[in-house]
Amino acid sequence: MVRTFVKHSEVIEDFPELMTIVRAVFDTSRALETAISQPADYLKMLRKKFPKLRTAAAEFREMAPQASDHTNFRQAVISMDGCIDELELILKSFPTAAPPAMPANFRPPSSSVNLSTTADTPPAD
Repeated sequence: MVRTFVKHSEVIEDFPELMTIVRAVFDTSRALETAISQPADYLKMLRKKFPKLRTAAAEFREMAPQASDHTNFRQAVISMDGCIDELELILKSFPTAAPPAMPANFRPPSSSVNLSTTADTPPAD
């Protein structure tokens, strides 16, 4: 969400340096997507891409308030900080050992999202 928000923000015209976070999130997401069904490869790729993402998030934390004091920019910083914290926690959970093997019947989630369902929709019988 942060990537899309920043990418389509009118503020980006005056602060093109904010595109760093957009590129870092996209690069990390695409790289991790290739290893979603292989936990060991996923963690290896995350370790490789994480430093650049963390640096971009730190730069975003510094630049976003200069670009706009709007609540959405403040929330974007909080969101990126939360993502960085969660990813660091994952990496610390598996410092050298590989995660448990995926079940044989594991299927990665579909890349398409069904936006017609909501949390209030009762489950199908």
